[in-house]
Amino acid sequence: MASRRLAPQHLGSLIGAVFGLVFVLVNSASSPTVVRIVLVVAAVAAAVLVLVGIARGPEPATPPSVRPFGRGYWAVVAAEVVAIVVGVRVVAAAGHPQAGVAWVATVVGIHFVVLAVLWRLRLFHVLGGAITALGVAGLVLAFAGAPTVATDLTAGVGSGVVLLVFALVGVWGTGGTRRFGSARVL
Repeated sequence: MASRRLAPQHLGSLIGAVFGLVFVLVNSASSPTVVRIVLVVAAVAAAVLVLVGIARGPEPATPPSVRPFGRGYWAVVAAEVVAIVVGVRVVAAAGHPQAGVAWVATVVGIHFVVLAVLWRLRLFHVLGGAITALGVAGLVLAFAGAPTVATDLTAGVGSGVVLLVFALVGVWGTGGTRRFGSARVL
């Protein structure tokens, strides 16, 4: 039995669903119990729908010019990890540890914008822009002294929802692919 590799679009949706689910699970903890239950159930349902979409096939076509996990990708991921670790420590040292999730969302959003340029995928500009905006909004809330739940819901849960929506579109929208620029994405 031959092993089946996921097409980059499906792998991207799977990664987005996993990280989206993690964002919601971790950052809904400060929410009232009923709100958290609704958020977690919706996020789990969305992640399951992504898995079903991937399993149902067909695999989207990947243009030969798309090499998503080359050196450029790993350089972006390495820079992202360093920026997250350093930034979370800086905001905590500045007396705003609750801003950590907002910093993470901001860096994750910027990571998608850089990947959009690297891969020439306009859709990632939208994804990255949305997550960056939520992260910056969370930073503003945290530094303005808003309750932790406000920062968590805005930057954390909001980013998770965006990732889950894009993952769902990636596997359920127009046969699993859409044309953006010179490459098919998600």
